[in-house]
Amino acid sequence: MGGGASQPGGRYKAEGQTGRYRTRVQTFETARYPRDKATAMESIAHRQNNTPAVKHSGRNVNRVTDVRGLPCIEKLVSSVEDTPEPINTDITGKIPVWINGSFLRNGPGKFEIGNHNLNHWFDGMALLHQFKISEGQVTYKSRFLSSDSYQANKEQNRIAVSEFGTVTVPDPCKNFFQRFLSRFELPKPTDNANVSFVTYKGDYYVSTETNAMHKVDPETLEATQKVDWSKFIAVNGATAHPHTDPDGTAYNMGNSYTTKGAYYNIIRVPPNKESPEETLERATVLCSIPSVDRTKPSYYHSFAMSENYVVFIEQPIKMDLLKIVTGKLRGKSIRDGFFWDSTFNTVFHLIDKQTGTVSSVKYHAKPLSTFHQINAYEEDGFLIVDMCASDDGKAIDNYNVQNLRKSGEALDEVYNSMCKNFPRRFVLPINVDHDTPYEQNLNNRLNSTATSIRVEKNKVFCTHEDLHGEDLHQYGGLEFPQINYGKYNTHPYRYFYGCGFRHLVGDTLIKMDLNGKRIKVWEQPGLYPSEPVFVPSPNATEEDDGVVLSVVITPNKDKSTFLLVLDARTFEELGRAVVPVNIPYGFHGTFNATA
Repeated sequence: MGGGASQPGGRYKAEGQTGRYRTRVQTFETARYPRDKATAMESIAHRQNNTPAVKHSGRNVNRVTDVRGLPCIEKLVSSVEDTPEPINTDITGKIPVWINGSFLRNGPGKFEIGNHNLNHWFDGMALLHQFKISEGQVTYKSRFLSSDSYQANKEQNRIAVSEFGTVTVPDPCKNFFQRFLSRFELPKPTDNANVSFVTYKGDYYVSTETNAMHKVDPETLEATQKVDWSKFIAVNGATAHPHTDPDGTAYNMGNSYTTKGAYYNIIRVPPNKESPEETLERATVLCSIPSVDRTKPSYYHSFAMSENYVVFIEQPIKMDLLKIVTGKLRGKSIRDGFFWDSTFNTVFHLIDKQTGTVSSVKYHAKPLSTFHQINAYEEDGFLIVDMCASDDGKAIDNYNVQNLRKSGEALDEVYNSMCKNFPRRFVLPINVDHDTPYEQNLNNRLNSTATSIRVEKNKVFCTHEDLHGEDLHQYGGLEFPQINYGKYNTHPYRYFYGCGFRHLVGDTLIKMDLNGKRIKVWEQPGLYPSEPVFVPSPNATEEDDGVVLSVVITPNKDKSTFLLVLDARTFEELGRAVVPVNIPYGFHGTFNATA
């Protein structure tokens, strides 16, 4: 694996003038953080000499950490102004001249409305970012999404539309009786699309998880049209993580709520337009899967997809619909209706992408929580599903803005209470019929430790294989996974990229090589990289021939956020573009290549 691989007895090595660090990883259990602004090498030495114990719980992943001295990251969730006109950046190193296009990012950028605070990280007003890369130079611009929610908040100088963790503030212009009656109104779904950039039929949209998306011009970042899923198909929302086939056909999932209970719907959107003004016309619901509990469906942030199947993972994070619809009456947010049901096993549902047929065989696993899948593919009669997962689903509670702004022991306590996410693999036998044996491991794949045991006619119980070595524990697990999506999604693959989480947000970038489960790490003390996005180089022949882009936030240094460009193969820094404005820590992004 070269310089960044995990090798026993390795040491940190400083490189170049930009303060880059490449890690030869020793197997430490956890890292201890200094509170003071120590130099880079002092910080590294401190970590090597102070490694508090980690308590083992369960098989290998669900550990309780005992980290002390986490630095305050309040500035990562501080409101900023947008920068709608492009500004130049200061280039250090070299940005490859073949990179030509825009790196688009989405995330919260405003956490206060008037004298009122938004409560949850997911609630911040959507701020769209563009890093335009051409001929080795980079310009930056950002723009607040002009959603109905944003405009109403701005005009009324209060929280006029409820968000995931925040209830609307009563309108002071209404009298007491009018305010009382407004409590009985159903909550209006927000169109504050602050999660991701997605594409349908060649157009860019920004999305959250309600029924509303906004079509966006990727050049100007201006919203051009609000689009409502429920105007085209019978769903009450859709995820911000669709999957796309090579021909442009998109798949997504969305819930619907009927008198018969809650349903999970698989959505298909055709690849092409029949007229220039089209949006979601001709979208169809492939199938509807009833929730096991009619009034308490599972929450899902995303789903997996292979060449022939959509894989819906029904997990024990539940939504109490009665609590949600009565939340306004009770003065409670949507978040109050979410809960972790540890008595509920995780269930994998397989849906044929062509016919919409739902497999009668259900694949069960112990309770787990997953927000992001890595990849899924079919091989040798098995469907391999790789994901980032943890052993409980209580982490949503930890991402209140108040928690993210804590410091000292209070911050340590929040982090140590969290169950960390690690990459896992499940191996699902596709063809289970009357000849399939019971009570024996059906997974006969060489060197695979995952198990799949048929326990009933239509029930297979599965255990996972860890897609990592022991060394990943010192980086707090891994989230925000990305792959070479264009060529390797739904196919066997070797590499994925993500953020290590030794804090409440990512503080390292990690490349995982599944051939040996070896990692390469980019890190620099006091810096917080966001989701890494892979961009292939022209005429690439190898899976990791390209660059990885990440926006790195610098809370301890004013106006010094930068776009980081790593060589995806070596994971060494090629260059960075320093932006002279502050940027909050965001969620997801994509690269829009320019021909």
